[in-house]
Amino acid sequence: MKKIAQYLQLALLLFFLVYLMFFIFFETLGGMFGMDPLTSDSLVKIFLTGSFIFLATWGSVSMYSSGLNDKLKKMESEMNALKAKLYDLEHPKTSPKEKPVPQKNQEDTSGGIKPRQNFTDQ
Repeated sequence: MKKIAQYLQLALLLFFLVYLMFFIFFETLGGMFGMDPLTSDSLVKIFLTGSFIFLATWGSVSMYSSGLNDKLKKMESEMNALKAKLYDLEHPKTSPKEKPVPQKNQEDTSGGIKPRQNFTDQ
């Protein structure tokens, strides 16, 4: 599609350059093509032809750019999905069934301070 847009832009440029030269040198070239009097009918035909080429060029360029935008959005969504998978692999979630969290007992003696002992006289 990019090549078509480039060719249409070249055709549009060439079209307007040829008709610019034609109308600049109309007195000499007009007789060769049988257009001695310059009529509005001939100018309308030339204008419509140029407009058609311009619209075709504009349409092909916009279709090409929208295709690129769609491709870019698709690649960004794939990249975000891969980033999410990578994040999930780096930070796994722990579920209660896999690894229960130990709860502390009040009588647990694993701390640094020993429990209090009661001494009685015997």
